[in-house]
Amino acid sequence: MSIQPRYQHVATESLHKPNGWDLVALLIIAGIIAALVWGASHMDTPYHVGKPIIISLDPSALPGYALRTVLRMFIAIGLSLLFTFIAAPLAAKNAQAEKLIIPFIDIAEAIPPLGVLAIVIVAFIQWFPDSLLGPECAAIFVIFTAQAWNMALSFYQSLRTLPLEFQEAATVFQLSGWQRFWRIEVPYAMPALLWNTMMSMSAGWFFLVASEAISVANQHILLPGIGSYIYQAIVNANLHAILYAIAAMLVVILLYDQLLFRPLLVWADKFKLHSSDDDAQENVSWFYDLLLKTRSLRIFRRLFDAFKEWAINQPSVYVMQLKRLSLHAKQSTRPLKCAWLQKPLHYFSSVKPILSQSCVWAWNIGLILCIVSALYALVRFIHLYISFAEIRHVFFLGSITAGKIALLIVLTSLFWIPIGVWIGLNPRLRGIFQPLVQFLAAFPINLIYPLVVTGILYYQLNVDVWSTPLMILGTQWYLVFNIIAGAAAIPPETLLAAKNFGVKGFLWWRRLVLPAIFPYYITGAMTTAGGCWNASIVADVLKWGDQTLIATGLGSYITQYTESGDFPRTALGLSVMCIYVLVINRLVWHQLYQLAASRFSME
Repeated sequence: MSIQPRYQHVATESLHKPNGWDLVALLIIAGIIAALVWGASHMDTPYHVGKPIIISLDPSALPGYALRTVLRMFIAIGLSLLFTFIAAPLAAKNAQAEKLIIPFIDIAEAIPPLGVLAIVIVAFIQWFPDSLLGPECAAIFVIFTAQAWNMALSFYQSLRTLPLEFQEAATVFQLSGWQRFWRIEVPYAMPALLWNTMMSMSAGWFFLVASEAISVANQHILLPGIGSYIYQAIVNANLHAILYAIAAMLVVILLYDQLLFRPLLVWADKFKLHSSDDDAQENVSWFYDLLLKTRSLRIFRRLFDAFKEWAINQPSVYVMQLKRLSLHAKQSTRPLKCAWLQKPLHYFSSVKPILSQSCVWAWNIGLILCIVSALYALVRFIHLYISFAEIRHVFFLGSITAGKIALLIVLTSLFWIPIGVWIGLNPRLRGIFQPLVQFLAAFPINLIYPLVVTGILYYQLNVDVWSTPLMILGTQWYLVFNIIAGAAAIPPETLLAAKNFGVKGFLWWRRLVLPAIFPYYITGAMTTAGGCWNASIVADVLKWGDQTLIATGLGSYITQYTESGDFPRTALGLSVMCIYVLVINRLVWHQLYQLAASRFSME
C-alpha cells in the first residue's frame, strides 16, 4: 500500500494568502545564517605561526566554540558532496577512471589525520600567510578526509548495483546519460547517500580533536572549537570540562538533526522504492512540517522545479542535436545545411575509435610510469635515513594492526548484523534508534580515554589488548548505518512472500536477508576497516594529564614520529599503512564489491 502525499491539503491553499508560518521560518533561517556569518567572520583573522591561541575552559565559551566547529564541518560536508557527485559517477561509468579513482580512495582512507596535517598544514599556511585562514583550511581539509570517502563509496555502490528494471526503463524512455543520472540514478542512490552523509558528518566529530588541536613537528596550533576545548581539558585532566563538552555536543547534534537531517529524511521518503503506511511514521520533522505550511517555500519550490526541468532537459537537447549532425555526416552523401561542419564531423567519426584506444593506452602507460616513479623516489628517500631492519620492523607493526582490525571487523559484524537487521525491518525502531546511533557515532572516543587510562593503570591491564577496542568504537557506526539501510531497502512484498512460504530460521537469513544487505554491508565494512586504520593513530597512544600509554602497532609509530617532526619515519609509517590498505582492499573488499554488483544487486 502506497502512502499518501504528505500534507496534501496544503497544496490546495491559496498561494496568495500570507500566513504566520512564513515569519517563524524566516526568523529561524535568518538566525542560522547570522550565526554562520558570525563564525565565518572569525576565520580570517590575523595570526602568526608560534603565537599561542588561548582556549578557555569556561563553559560560557562553548557556544561560540560550537558554532565555529559546526561551520568547519558544514564546509567540509559541502566539499565532500561535490567530490562525491564528481568522482563516484566517473568511477562507476568509466573503467579507466575507476582504475584511478577507487585506488585513490583506498589510499586516501588509509592516510590518518595526523599524516594529512603533516602534509597540508605547511602548504595552507604559506597560501594564507599571517592569517588564521591557513590553519582553518587545514582543519577543514582534515574533516573533509574523514567524510568524503564514505560518501563517495556509498554513491559508487548504488550506481554499480542499479536494478535492471531501472536500466531498462532508461532505455525504453530513451533518456540521455545526463537525464538518466538525475532522474533515475540519483533518486535511487539518495536514501543510502543521505544515511552515509549523516554518518560522515558524525565521523567528522571523531577526528575533531586532531583537526582543531594541530600538533605537528613540535608546533601546536589550537583553533577555537569544541575539539580544542576537549584537547585542553584532557591536557589539564579537567573532568568537569569534559562533561561540559559532552553536553555542548549533545545540544549541537540535536539542533542540526532537527533542523537539517530530520527534514531531509522526511523529504527522502519519496525516493524509496517501496513504501508503506508504517514508513510514514518512521521519520517525522516539525521543521519540515513548518516549512510545508509557509507560502514562500511553495513559491520557491515551483521556481526550483522549473529550473530543475530546464537544467536536466536542456543539455540533452544540445547533445542529441550534435549526435544527429554527426550521424548525418557519416551516413548521408548529401551536403549538410551547415557546410562548415561537414568535414570536421566526418573526420571526428572516422578517428574516434583510434583516438579512444590511443587515449586508453596513453592513460595506462602514464599512470604506471607515475606510480613507479613516485614509489622509486619515496623508497630512495626513506632508505637514505632508515635501515632495512627498521623498515622490516615497521611492516611487522603493520601486520599487528591488520590482525587487530580483521578480528574487530569479524566480532563487530557478528554482533551488529542481527541487531541492524532487526532495526532496519521495523520502521518505528528506525525512527527511535536513528538519532541515538547518530549521537553515538558523533561521540568523540577521546572523551572516554580518562576511563580507559585509569582502568588500565589501576588494574595493571595489558595496554595492547585493552586499547584495541578503541579502534572500532568510533568507526563501527559505518557498518551499523549501512546494515540498517540495507535491511530497510528490502521490499515488503519479498518479506511477505517469504513469510507465506514458511521461510524462516537459517534459510531466511541465507536466502533473503544476507543477500539483500550484502552490497550495503560491503560498503560499511570496507569503510569501517579504513576508519580503523585511521583510528589506530589515536587509539595506540592514550593520554590523560601526565599519563601516556603506548600500544604496539603502526599507529603509535606514526604518532610518535609525527609529533617529533621526523619526516622520513613519518613517511615510512604512512607508506606502509597505505600499502596494507591498498593490498587488502584490492584482494578482499573489491572482490566482494564485484560479487555484490554481479550477484546480489536488486534485480
